Amino acid sequence: MAESAACPAFQLGGARYDQGSFFGRLRHFIAIIDPSTLFVSEKQLKESIKLLDDYKHGSLPPGVSDLQLWEAQKIKQAIIHPDTGEKIFMPFRMSGYVPFGTPIVIGLLLPNQTVLSTIIWQWLNQSHNACVNYANRNATKPTPTSKFLQGYVGAVSSAVSIAVGLNVLIQKANKLSPATRMIIQRLVPFPAVASANICNVGLMRHNELSEGIDVLDNNGNVVGSSKIAARHAITETAFTRVVLPMPIFVLPPIIMSYLERLRFLQCNRRLLLPIHSVVCLVTFGLSLPVAISLFPQMSQIEVSCLEPEIAMATDCKVVTYNKGL
Repeated sequence: MAESAACPAFQLGGARYDQGSFFGRLRHFIAIIDPSTLFVSEKQLKESIKLLDDYKHGSLPPGVSDLQLWEAQKIKQAIIHPDTGEKIFMPFRMSGYVPFGTPIVIGLLLPNQTVLSTIIWQWLNQSHNACVNYANRNATKPTPTSKFLQGYVGAVSSAVSIAVGLNVLIQKANKLSPATRMIIQRLVPFPAVASANICNVGLMRHNELSEGIDVLDNNGNVVGSSKIAARHAITETAFTRVVLPMPIFVLPPIIMSYLERLRFLQCNRRLLLPIHSVVCLVTFGLSLPVAISLFPQMSQIEVSCLEPEIAMATDCKVVTYNKGL
């Protein structure tokens, strides 16, 4: 009885937790970004996909529990793109975002940055973000390589320009005390990354705005291609990319500025980098599921808000689209 209460009846393509509430989405995405899925073998992945296919065709072996089916779907959702059906390259999966992105965050937040180090860390950060955005986009329409390259160059250029510009301004602010200047310099990455992230999402997924994305009826059938739904998808994703770096680039500098004044760390300076790394890892790990839980991945929109031709093609009042992550 306790197991059935904790584990609802399995629904193929459904969600184990209520996607209509923030906390339901939070539990869902904590499962999806579970770093342990990075270690799933090819054999385990194939077994999970086969189990889901057996369920779909009504040929499920006896004794398979709902919990096993939910776990199989979790593995598939963490590794396979919902639109292309192909494996997402490990560093660009949402489950790989924190493990592969934390070293870059640590670099961005290091004190006493030079112009060159700022450029290098911002380039690495936006390169990783660009690939994550592209790998987790709505892929119902093909994206030309030229569009990817244009978006990449635009995203990296904006991040570097903003970060370098802010650093130069701070260095010229002679009226600020050295301690104040250092704290502000540590906070510079946030506005630089947040604004660049908006550009990154918009530029990397610009093709969706011109081509539209597929919207689905209650039975999962494609009703049409909507540019309005694409605009909603990109706006929601861009908003999550502004919320995501907020705690990551604000809390560690504040925490570290306090910890560095402790006598123990002043006597053991070699511990500063490991502690800084742990603070960044924990903050990043907590921020990611919160940010992507703001909106459901499979979002809904009223047909009356979409193009007239879509409204004429279905009797449904609400349709669904893949927002992307």
